[in-house]
Amino acid sequence: MNDYLLSLILGIVEGLTEFLPVSSTAHLRIGEALMHISLSSGYWKMYSIVIQLGAIACLPIYFRARILKFLSTFPQGERGDRTILTHPLSLTCIAFVVTAIPAFLLTKIIGKHLESLQIMGMSLLIGGIAMWVIDAMNAKAEAAGPGSSTGRVRVWHMEDMSLGQAVWIGACQILSAVFPGTSRSMSTIGAGQLAGMSRASALEFSFFLSIPTMVVATCYDLLKSLVGKSENPIGVSQIDAHGWIVLAIGFVVSFIVAYGSVAWFMAYVRKRGFAPFAVYRIIVGIAVLLWISKLGG
Repeated sequence: MNDYLLSLILGIVEGLTEFLPVSSTAHLRIGEALMHISLSSGYWKMYSIVIQLGAIACLPIYFRARILKFLSTFPQGERGDRTILTHPLSLTCIAFVVTAIPAFLLTKIIGKHLESLQIMGMSLLIGGIAMWVIDAMNAKAEAAGPGSSTGRVRVWHMEDMSLGQAVWIGACQILSAVFPGTSRSMSTIGAGQLAGMSRASALEFSFFLSIPTMVVATCYDLLKSLVGKSENPIGVSQIDAHGWIVLAIGFVVSFIVAYGSVAWFMAYVRKRGFAPFAVYRIIVGIAVLLWISKLGG
């Protein structure tokens, strides 16, 4: 397949799946396997990191108004009821640190799992079931809306979440690092709902938390790839004009598709919830496991 077309397809896949609770890592790995991309290639490993950065870059732009408001009201908050530990920006940073330290210490374990389709298939399946159950638990409260005593939802806006909820969500996000296919957004959204947050507030915090989490993780991986610290390093000087164009296509396409995906996802979830994504995860997880069993047989 032409490299430019391949880059276009992978950019679309990354942009569509990075922020949906379906695991972009699993979808890219499946796509690479189906299109026979060599996972031993340092260039294509670096390519996966670059298109992730393209998707992440859309978030500061999409949420620019919210970010500016948070910055202008730090640390008291818009209503004056927040502190330096409970302001949304602080909670985002705290949740990130809770995730980052264990994830860094577990780097070797994470590296062993990153290319395992079996782990991805199981994670997709189990995560889909968990997401379906968690979303169903809060369905009545979501339908009744704020002010209702029905169900477990206590926090309807990200500005009202607590320090404990941020720590809990950060801890649950570690699952997505250790078990690829779990999905970072699925683990944070599900954790938020379990902690008493509404779909919308859990989703928004998931988006904000993904900014430092994914920027640091992908930049760290990219640096290792470029300076020779990864398993299959590739230097900038080794990339020719063709390679740079392929990277640029993937980055731009991923950015554009991710921006549209975030806008659509925010509106969709408020009305319909996460059940369709849970069903999709279950179907894809079963399909991957059946595929692996046939290859192994």
